[in-house]
Amino acid sequence: MIILSEDGIRQKLFPFTHTRHTADIRIGILTIREKWEMLTGECVRLVDKEQGLSVPANVIPTQENFEEILQTLNNNLPLQESENLKFINHPKHIFQLNDYALRHDFAIVTKGKRSEIPDQTNGVINPGNIFLEAGAKVSYSILNASAGPIYIGKNAEVTEGNMIRGGFSLGANSVLKMGSKIYGTTTIGPNCVAGGEIKNSVLFGNSNKAHHGYLGDSVIGEWCNLGAGTSNSNVKNTAGEISFKTGDNSEVVNAGKKAGLLMGDYSRCAINTSFNTGSTVGVCCNIFGVTAPEKYTENFTWGNEKYIFEKAAEHIQNWKKMKNQSLTAKEKELLQNLYNKIN
Repeated sequence: MIILSEDGIRQKLFPFTHTRHTADIRIGILTIREKWEMLTGECVRLVDKEQGLSVPANVIPTQENFEEILQTLNNNLPLQESENLKFINHPKHIFQLNDYALRHDFAIVTKGKRSEIPDQTNGVINPGNIFLEAGAKVSYSILNASAGPIYIGKNAEVTEGNMIRGGFSLGANSVLKMGSKIYGTTTIGPNCVAGGEIKNSVLFGNSNKAHHGYLGDSVIGEWCNLGAGTSNSNVKNTAGEISFKTGDNSEVVNAGKKAGLLMGDYSRCAINTSFNTGSTVGVCCNIFGVTAPEKYTENFTWGNEKYIFEKAAEHIQNWKKMKNQSLTAKEKELLQNLYNKIN
């Protein structure tokens, strides 16, 4: 049995691990947990209540490396990062390693399967690198898989007039709205609505970036909503180095010359919000009243005030209803515990 352990890892991956286990981070097409389960054909565990092999939850498994990972750990040897073995040690790595993960996930999810055929209204480049699951709809769009694979999930829809350059993944039941421009490597998770211009970014699932505006070199959690016209900067006017702060007491981490927005789960922003390079938004924030927010917004921020918890839970429930879901008791308890830590 494999146990995915986040000992010494979790705090490094805030704001995304405030509300999920490290193994449930989405990078590429799948979450880390889903990768392991598809590669091994068995369920993995996230808590060490049973005997099993403890695997760091932030390692990215692939068809090429997963057996080597297991063998190395079985021999009580440390895992070493290499060209064939990558770790997520900071949220920036989610977008920086998304190309690596998506290429390997494409091999995992398409193995032994046959793609649906895009209809003849589309312009297709390198069709052997394009995979459509059952029920996927793509019409009057350009699919260019010459630079990376394109994966369209079950019952997902690419509406008319889209221009997509791989690598790209559109998760199950998600919609890419008309006239969008997608650059690799971009992941839109399940049950999302996406549109506008997106480049090298990851939306975990159940989130919306449905309108015009630019999202680049960024990571958006679950149940987020970016208002129409929202954009982020991903390059400084000085072309200098960009840094992220991801927690109240966290160190500032250099992210290189291209870095955009990290937004935790259940957060939203008003129309025409402009995020600076290296911006971080915590969990359950509602950003409005400012054109350019601060580079770091702490959890449970409402405009310039602290979110009242019951209001926050009510608003999450309203958003969940729009996707025919509801806020569970377990989710509410997790959020209440996080809220209590900052009050």
